Amino acid sequence: MSEAAKEETYSELEIKARLQQELPRWVYEGGWIRRTYKTASWKGTLMVINTVGHLAEAAWHHPDLTASYAWVEVRLQNHAAKGITDKDFELAKKSRKSCFGSPERRGARWKARPRISVLLISTIKKAKLGAALHTPNAAL
Repeated sequence: MSEAAKEETYSELEIKARLQQELPRWVYEGGWIRRTYKTASWKGTLMVINTVGHLAEAAWHHPDLTASYAWVEVRLQNHAAKGITDKDFELAKKSRKSCFGSPERRGARWKARPRISVLLISTIKKAKLGAALHTPNAAL
């Protein structure tokens, strides 16, 4: 039996009830659970995309993403199971928490950077420091 056959898909009523209880800013529409994250700029949008992308890779569950200057729409559906499964709910919860923390502010435009950006900034600083240490100094 394939892994997809083992995964339970939820009915529309079950999905809507779970979203209302666990993920109130997410909606069920057209066979997908979806949410639009508003950002303050293109840089914030890219950070959200990268954060969700890293989480999706770690979960081996890949969302559909649509982006513009100051927003990202995340759409989740288990393609193999042809419906909404626990994987979709778990990735939605992780993306919400990792991108903007919890609880959420109603109607706010999030200006905070996703939490993963701290790791990325630290990595960039280390890479720059490493490059500086290995660059020959003309003054010596």
